[in-house]
Amino acid sequence: MITVNRDVYGGEEVLRIEKNMPLTNLAADELLIDVECTTVNRTDCHILAGTPLIFRLFIGVFKPKYKSTGSDFAGVVTKIGKKVEKFEVGDRVFGFHDEGLGSHRSKLIISTSKPIEKIPEKVSFENAVCSLEGFHYAYSGFSKIKLAPKSRVLVNGSTGAIGSVLVQLLINNGHTVTTVCRKEHFGIMLQYGVSKTIDYQKEDFTKLNHSFDFVLDAVGKSSFLKCKSILNNNGLYTSSELGKGCINIFWALISFLPLNKRMKFPIPSNIPRSINKAKDLLASGKFKPLIDKKYNAKDIKEAFKYVKTGEKVGNVIISFR
Repeated sequence: MITVNRDVYGGEEVLRIEKNMPLTNLAADELLIDVECTTVNRTDCHILAGTPLIFRLFIGVFKPKYKSTGSDFAGVVTKIGKKVEKFEVGDRVFGFHDEGLGSHRSKLIISTSKPIEKIPEKVSFENAVCSLEGFHYAYSGFSKIKLAPKSRVLVNGSTGAIGSVLVQLLINNGHTVTTVCRKEHFGIMLQYGVSKTIDYQKEDFTKLNHSFDFVLDAVGKSSFLKCKSILNNNGLYTSSELGKGCINIFWALISFLPLNKRMKFPIPSNIPRSINKAKDLLASGKFKPLIDKKYNAKDIKEAFKYVKTGEKVGNVIISFR
């Protein structure tokens, strides 16, 4: 059994690959999973580093709660506890938790109380695992924002794991979408059906001469104040990050004031609902996750380095098979 372990918070240098004895003993509500693949994502980078510090209240104050990194997985059930009813041996399953699962390992024991679901038929393990972390943050936020039909929307960071989900959700709901990304990724966005793409390396989207009902920064590299000029009256801005000095929390807290342009910061919640929504869209063919690179588990340090550059396109997969 291969596991990716660490004892302290830090960068990818604290990670080590270990070969351990196979797991066998299960509690009554637990599953043993042969993990096919996982991802390295933004959540994993925060869990590895233990940042922001307030996050340690959930993942371990002085040292990591899980020795293994990893917050998602896709794999096959190979053994079940005596009280497990929802799953059977042989089921293809996937799961995610934003406080970590210790899932960067070839075999995983996990309680059925965690957010886990069966993978729809004909959906690959890779597409399944890439429909978890980014999808949850995108859908959880999107579901809390009420947009008028056919709203004009701009998505900054549209090729990220979160942004690429948001673009597809918005298009599926009939909104007119403008995306901001690198020129070499315009083709991906046009396949989704966006109305316009902007190359951020050549054009500052915050200085456009037309406005939007909703501006969504899926990479957290802009700000409410910078984007106010491109918001319509009663327009809404939101971000996937807290912002410098947690400024986005401040703007969200004063959103009750009678301002004609507002900031909203939806707090992600209800992971099971997000996974079930991903299941439905995957099964119906209305959502396809964006996949960038694939690494073998032994190269996971390189995967973390790459994800931390902020240049990934969609999802980065770690294979354990």
